[in-house]
Amino acid sequence: MRDFVQRVVETLSVDDNKDRVSVVQYSRDPAVQFYLNTYTTKAEILDTVRGLRHKGGRPLNTGAALQYLGDNVFTASAGSRRPEGVPQVLILLSGGRSFDSVDAPASALKQLGVLIFAIGTRSADSRQLQEISNDPSYALSVSEFTDLPSKSVLAQSLKRCLFFLSSCLFSVDTAKKDIVFLLDGSDSTRYGFPAMREFVERVVEKLNVGQNKDRVSVVQYSRDAEVNFYLNTYTTREDVLDSVRGLKHRGGRPLNTGAALQYVRDNVFTNSSGSRRLQGVPQMLILLNGGRSFDNVDTPASALKQQGVVVIGIGTRGSDKSELQKISYDPSYALSVTEFTDLPSVQEQLSSVMSTVPVRAPSAPGKDVVFLLDGSDSTRSGFPAMRDFVQRVVETLSVDDNKDRVSVVQYSRDPAVQFYLNTYTTKAEILDTVRGLRHKGGRPLNTGAALQYLGDNVFTASAGSRRPEGVPQVLILLSGGRSFDSVDAPASALKQLGVLIFAIGTRSADSRQLQEISNDPIAQSLKRCLFFLSSCLFSVDTAKKDIVFLLDGSDSTRYGFPAMREFVERVVEKLNVGQNKDRVSVVQYSRDAEVNFYLNTYTTREDVLDSVRGLKHRGGRPLNTGAALQYVRDNVFTNSSGSRRLQGVPQMLILLNGGRSFDNVDTPASALKQQGVVVIGIGTRGSDKSELQKISYDPSYALSVTEFTDLPSVQEQLSSVMMERKAPGKDVVFLLDGSDSTRSGFPAMRDFVQRVVETLSVDDNKDRVSVVQYSRDPAVQFYLNTYTTKAEILDTVRGLRHKGGRPLNTGAALQYLGDNVFTASAGSRRPEGVPQVLILLSGGRSFDSVDAPASALKQLGVLIFAIGTRSADSRQLQEISNDPSYALSVSEFTDLPSVQQQLQSSVEAVVIDASPESPTVTVDTAKKDIVFLLDGSDSTRYGFPAMREFVERVVEKLNVGQNKDRVSVVQYSRDAEVNFYLNTYTTREDVLDSVRGLKHRGGRPLNTGAALQYVRDNVFTNSSGSRRLQGVPQMLILLNGGRSFDNVDTPASALKQQGVVVIGIGTRGSDKSELQKISYDPSYALSVTEFTDLPSVQEQLSSVMSTVPVRAPSVTPIVPGKKVTDFYLPKRKAPGKDVVFLLDGSDSTRSGFPAMRDFVQRVVETLSVDDNKDRVSVVQYSRDPAVQFYLNTYTTKAEILDTVRGLRHKGGRPLNTGAALQYLGDNVFTASAGSRRPEGVPQVLILLSGGRSFDSVDAPASALKQLGVLIFAIGTRSADSRQLQEISNDPSYALSVSEFTDLPSVQQQLQSSVEAVVIDASPESPTVTGMLTSTASCWPERLPDLRDAEVNFYLNTYTTREDVLDSVRGLKHRGGRPLNTGAALQYVRDNVFTNSSGSRRLQGVPQMLILLNGGRSFDNVDTPASALKQQGVVVIGIGTRGSDKSELQKISYDPSYALSVTEFTDLPSVQEQLSSVMSTVPVRAPSVTPIVPGKKVTDFYLQKAW
Repeated sequence: MRDFVQRVVETLSVDDNKDRVSVVQYSRDPAVQFYLNTYTTKAEILDTVRGLRHKGGRPLNTGAALQYLGDNVFTASAGSRRPEGVPQVLILLSGGRSFDSVDAPASALKQLGVLIFAIGTRSADSRQLQEISNDPSYALSVSEFTDLPSKSVLAQSLKRCLFFLSSCLFSVDTAKKDIVFLLDGSDSTRYGFPAMREFVERVVEKLNVGQNKDRVSVVQYSRDAEVNFYLNTYTTREDVLDSVRGLKHRGGRPLNTGAALQYVRDNVFTNSSGSRRLQGVPQMLILLNGGRSFDNVDTPASALKQQGVVVIGIGTRGSDKSELQKISYDPSYALSVTEFTDLPSVQEQLSSVMSTVPVRAPSAPGKDVVFLLDGSDSTRSGFPAMRDFVQRVVETLSVDDNKDRVSVVQYSRDPAVQFYLNTYTTKAEILDTVRGLRHKGGRPLNTGAALQYLGDNVFTASAGSRRPEGVPQVLILLSGGRSFDSVDAPASALKQLGVLIFAIGTRSADSRQLQEISNDPIAQSLKRCLFFLSSCLFSVDTAKKDIVFLLDGSDSTRYGFPAMREFVERVVEKLNVGQNKDRVSVVQYSRDAEVNFYLNTYTTREDVLDSVRGLKHRGGRPLNTGAALQYVRDNVFTNSSGSRRLQGVPQMLILLNGGRSFDNVDTPASALKQQGVVVIGIGTRGSDKSELQKISYDPSYALSVTEFTDLPSVQEQLSSVMMERKAPGKDVVFLLDGSDSTRSGFPAMRDFVQRVVETLSVDDNKDRVSVVQYSRDPAVQFYLNTYTTKAEILDTVRGLRHKGGRPLNTGAALQYLGDNVFTASAGSRRPEGVPQVLILLSGGRSFDSVDAPASALKQLGVLIFAIGTRSADSRQLQEISNDPSYALSVSEFTDLPSVQQQLQSSVEAVVIDASPESPTVTVDTAKKDIVFLLDGSDSTRYGFPAMREFVERVVEKLNVGQNKDRVSVVQYSRDAEVNFYLNTYTTREDVLDSVRGLKHRGGRPLNTGAALQYVRDNVFTNSSGSRRLQGVPQMLILLNGGRSFDNVDTPASALKQQGVVVIGIGTRGSDKSELQKISYDPSYALSVTEFTDLPSVQEQLSSVMSTVPVRAPSVTPIVPGKKVTDFYLPKRKAPGKDVVFLLDGSDSTRSGFPAMRDFVQRVVETLSVDDNKDRVSVVQYSRDPAVQFYLNTYTTKAEILDTVRGLRHKGGRPLNTGAALQYLGDNVFTASAGSRRPEGVPQVLILLSGGRSFDSVDAPASALKQLGVLIFAIGTRSADSRQLQEISNDPSYALSVSEFTDLPSVQQQLQSSVEAVVIDASPESPTVTGMLTSTASCWPERLPDLRDAEVNFYLNTYTTREDVLDSVRGLKHRGGRPLNTGAALQYVRDNVFTNSSGSRRLQGVPQMLILLNGGRSFDNVDTPASALKQQGVVVIGIGTRGSDKSELQKISYDPSYALSVTEFTDLPSVQEQLSSVMSTVPVRAPSVTPIVPGKKVTDFYLQKAW
């Protein structure tokens, strides 16, 4: 052994301080012979090695020795240069099996970035040595140590792994850390708090506190968390110590450690609070805790670890040890004392942990380097020097072996790409191009826009960026001046993408601005930072897997269960079960799921098999497979349950299922796939095959047996699936223009498709192909899963016939692909992450709009290439394509071969990049909804009159009216309060009167985040007068005088996503960066010194208000290539209508059908079809519906009338009106069928019915109304008038005739109603409710609103019966109208059944709502009622004769819980009935709290109330 060490040392470069060496001998415990910094010359090391004496001793504790190395040798004090990025190598020579465990210490060394080689004799345990080594191939073996000289292969391995080392070792600046102390300030730590405070003092005294050194923050918590000071509050040790010494115990209960961990993650470890996580500075959290948490800690603890925060938990005997270990970064980081007064005893231990914590970052080879060069007029003379600089840097890069890639972009007013990251593959090509660069010129210098452009167009997969593969992204900016535009947001966006930015400027540049752009103003060494970026986690060991069996334990599998159990046994027998090998869990389910054992319950195969053999059938029904899948995702495939998903260990779920699921499986199955879990579904003949295929990771992973006793027949098939995963290829769809104009070019198109298919890998199931032809409408030639061999595809393509037809509707075809081809059922593997490619061949301009459907496909992640002839519209093709460069052009289709190579190269480079684009919509600038959000906290008391005057002046310039501008004012401090809603006043005078009467609210702290959330949820809503759904611009003007106490990021982002344009105006007390975050665009954050200076920004505000881009909620996506700010507020076109006739074609209407047909003709005669204002569709139905023609089938009135005259009666029974309404929503009121709903065109449905529906109409009618469809129903005396009223938007829209021959008598009434609603309501009334604006005119002008609910007292306001009764006796009637029961139900769900309001739902306490109601609700109750039920609230509805009985039944937890009295004076008559209901209702536990094992949900009942 000694000779071997000498020979290896001989090969090292010690004398020039390149290499350092240490030797440690061990047996029971280790002994250092010399450290890495003991000797500086090779001669000294060799002398010492020659003199080494054998240590002796036993047993052999290799694990303890490895642990010792991590703690004492691979440290800076022992000479390790790990913090500087120097590779760390360990060579272990072992002659026997270790007596102790090696897993954890070996893993800890690997996490430190140590590369371990193990060499053992035949007496050593080769498997153990492989576990210790980074890779099994690094575990070498010899018969005896005398054979060591033959192992010169070690040197080769070392050399071979140098690249691995350089990308897998971490590098951080240990000279600085961000340390947060989280102190348990609950009631139980009152006496221990002084000891905690002293402990924090002592730790801080040893830190090197400074702006660019160590930073410290202290947070105290009990029920909730409170920051004492942030990481950037103090910059000197003295200031921190002063603040720590002044800490006061907070008090409070219960102890919510989970919420506190989440709070520090969201509010303290952030850029704005001083965290330097993004610059690679180590993040540490030291938790001092004295008790068990009242809430769950798993998710927030895991989130902190994922963010790279090293948590050290210190607890007392009152703490829960296992909870503390979960919270800590590593179980060994959970330290313990008896009392807080013993804290000094762990201080040294804490220091040791703090000095050695591993910092991990994602792995990646090579670099993608982008140079951004200032090419403005001011750099003309300096440009040659810039060019030379780029050359010199490129010279140092490794381009030729595809390690490094380079792109150069020049910019001034706007950017110009010189070449992309994937343009050149050799250094010579790059240098040639750089030498030939010409100065761009131009002004002004817009660095912000250039940075934004890089994020959108250069650091993307299509441009050659390898960011998705973890390759470091580097931007080097050379700038010669100050940017004219804002750089903050785009620079921040690049950093969030993981781009490392270095900015180099001349003296003309703004150094402060360059520091903002850069990741770290201090970081000058590109080499050091690149090293940090290229650091990595350990490689995945595919020799281990986490496997969960999910067994159908429902009543129907009782007899098959023994066979299932045996099957699981046989599979487990073939696994290599162990703590660091395979792990197994078993879950049984029927109505709900129950874990038999978790992934970390057993660590040996024998224990697992014993438990499996003892499994008992569970029983129960119905079978909820969806809920079970969700359960295993949330509770079993988790860190705390033993899942090693985050370490890259493969996750597998084997489902054994014997029947169709009672609930929906789509969402949970998709969620598992997104989490990377490979699901294998095995079903019997009782299972639903298509459901099993949906659940499985791939349809081919859905296996089948006749009975469970046949399971052995699929065992080999299962093993095969478990052993190998198919490498993903591409799903390629060709969309061919088959219109009349391409007849002569079609053979060339066909040949082109053949040539492309020839290049694909179809036979090994990597690539899949589909072909679709289209003209007026699309026709699928074959789907992605129709053929599995290249030969079949080529045969079909050769036989393709030209389709013909016109006009060319490319938009409808694209929509069709999204709905019908790029779907799992059609063979698309998009959910598994397989790239989706569309190749469009077009020979003309599309007749319909392509924007929305093209954008929708891109949001699905489809990469679109468009090839057009000279007859095509090149601009339109660029809009359709993901990037203008993906729109190729040929003169004729016969020239297609000339672009084939270009297309192929682009397709090959594809990686899915499905970032959704911001939507926009055409809106009417003649009206806006404007909400003023005023800071009414204590600090604005003296500035409030100036705020009030400012609001007055803005309102004076508005055109206020019901159908013009609407205004609302909200004040806030700790929480928000509405002064008036958007629909409270309809005249400018009323608004001004109310504004002048505003009183300052007062209060603290200032929670701007909560206020933003409040206005989003309660003011920008339909019921509060917002017209967002009709496309009316939504604006929020925030007047703010201080920094928010809570986090504003999420609510600000939510408002922007909802399309609300936020303009933030702040004083010098405000936080400028916070205001910019809140504002729709950083440039919309305006500033004044004091509120009295507000008039100075009024003109600026007006300018912003008149030009802001307005986005509507995900209706119409933005045109590709356009920025959001390119869209301003154009005038809205005069509205037309999309009119659908739904005709009862059942057997009972045969004689009346001619009269129906005539009626449709007469209505169509009155419409404006020829100028494309109105569109018409006709659908007939009985048992099921049949479309006679769609909204986009005909474009002239003559064609429609011809078709209507020729309509034949359908016949059939029963009459399923519900199914027909559902069908319309899914297939007729859609963009692909010609509906212009996304563009805001009114949607009208006219139903003619001659009988009562056999199925339920409620849900489908409600769904249509939610889509904004206005429904008119006309029935004969045989129809059910009540049912027709339910279907219609308003009872007055349900018309009645004796026979269909009487239809002319209601025609005028129908037409007037349609016209009134479309003209009045379409621009401004909510289409969701379909409410006539005239209905409001019968109300008195000024009444209090019942639109919102008001709490008299909360669940935690009173604690005695006497207090409650006193308050109840003092209740005063509120008054007001209309009656919005839906909004009230939503309000109690969001504001009363909550933790802060005293609800104990999370503790499993039954939740009940008793509703006393005297009338029909003006708004919709379905969604809020359903939400309450989902939350487990038992609703009992009591109504009078004025109430709507069916509405009350919908609201109630069960229809039988809807009680009724004639008048409220009769309420005593139902008291006994109410008591009976309250004493027996089944209470469902919320999904958060696990059910007691062995108990069913229905085993839990309420105790008697009286």
